[in-house]
Amino acid sequence: MKIRPDERPFRIFARFFVVCAVIGGWAAYVELSEIPPYIIPRPDAVVAALLADWHILGPALWVTAQTTFVALTLAIFGGGCAAVLLAQSRWIETALSPILVTLQVTPIVAIAPLILIYAPTAWTAQLICAFLVTFFPIMLNTLQGLKSADRDRADLMKTYSASRWQALVYLKLPSALPGFLAGLRIGGGLALVAAVVGEFAAGQAGSNAGLAFRLLEAQYRLNMPRLFACLVLLAMFGAAMFYLTSLLSTLALRRWHESEQL
Repeated sequence: MKIRPDERPFRIFARFFVVCAVIGGWAAYVELSEIPPYIIPRPDAVVAALLADWHILGPALWVTAQTTFVALTLAIFGGGCAAVLLAQSRWIETALSPILVTLQVTPIVAIAPLILIYAPTAWTAQLICAFLVTFFPIMLNTLQGLKSADRDRADLMKTYSASRWQALVYLKLPSALPGFLAGLRIGGGLALVAAVVGEFAAGQAGSNAGLAFRLLEAQYRLNMPRLFACLVLLAMFGAAMFYLTSLLSTLALRRWHESEQL
């Protein structure tokens, strides 16, 4: 739903207040319970670790972000093209559905080690994992949108002898845009999740290590402030992905689709 201008300050304040309340509750709980810092560190210790270790965590964040964005980009093109192909014929959808369903329901954690065996590099394996998880929400939502095109308008275009290409460009693709953007909002978060899973499986160290590896490294060394710093960076990056895709959805739909109207 579109936000009215008079509601924006309140919403910003509400979100800021909730974040401050969570951080304050975290600090109060650690302080009052006298929990050792090697179990749960204080928020100021996490911030200090984030600043002190930024030369390590910053490049790791960039590696994870690269995998996420490349996988999301490939899934956008792959999922969109696959949805258009499947929407052209029920026979094609029926023939490919067993393969698509099998890939969709198989947990990525189970097939990640197998992908690592056959992929040429560890980063390629991470990219494949992120792509497979991101591909299906985008493809399925886009396909549903293509199938949901208005029947009366489709019949009208047939009456005027519109070609299949014209029906696709002028009717089906605009009808599929809300579904595609919904799949994009889901896929953006899943791309990050799958990238982290791929990094867990690959365990790639050195300059190509992502945040997931740095998180595991901090866990093995019982460096809890750095571990929580990695979690905070992942959470902030995931939130940024969600708000970015939400902004794209709003900009694309706000002038004509009811989901973004007041």
